[in-house]
Amino acid sequence: MSVNERSFIMVKPDAVQRGLIGQILSRFESSGLKIIAMKFINVTNELAENHYAIHKGKPFYDKLVKFITSSPVVSLVVEGLNAVNVGRKLVGATDPFNSNPGTIRGDFGLDIGRNLVHASDSVENAKIEINVYFSDEEIINWEPINEQWLYE
Repeated sequence: MSVNERSFIMVKPDAVQRGLIGQILSRFESSGLKIIAMKFINVTNELAENHYAIHKGKPFYDKLVKFITSSPVVSLVVEGLNAVNVGRKLVGATDPFNSNPGTIRGDFGLDIGRNLVHASDSVENAKIEINVYFSDEEIINWEPINEQWLYE
C-alpha cells in the first residue's frame, strides 16, 4: 500500500436512534477501509466542544453541540489508501438532498441537520479528531488477511 492514511468517522445520534449502525459500518468495511479503533459513547459537552472547536462562534455551533450530545454515537478510526477521500465519498454531500444514491446520506438521509455520519474532511483534521476521541493505546494496528487483494 503506497499511502496509509487515517480518518475519523462518527455514526451520529440520528443514525444510532434509527438502527443504522451496522449498515453504516459495513459500508466502510466493504470499501476496503480497515477499522482500527471503535467505541460506543455518549459525547460529553467537553468532547463536543473540542471536536467542533473549528466552528465555535458560528450560528449553528450551539445546535451542533446540543445534537451530538443528545444520544450515543459510534466513533471510529479507519485506515487505508486515501482514507479521508474514500470516507467522504462513502458519506456523500453534507445535505442528503444533494447526495448521490449509493452514498450513506443519499440512501438514508433526509435532512441536513440529521445527516447520519461525520467523516474527516482532511488528513490534518482527521489527526485532530482522532486525538479528541482516542488515545494511542486504543488504536489497534493489525493486518487483515485480504489486504493483498486490495492494494498493489
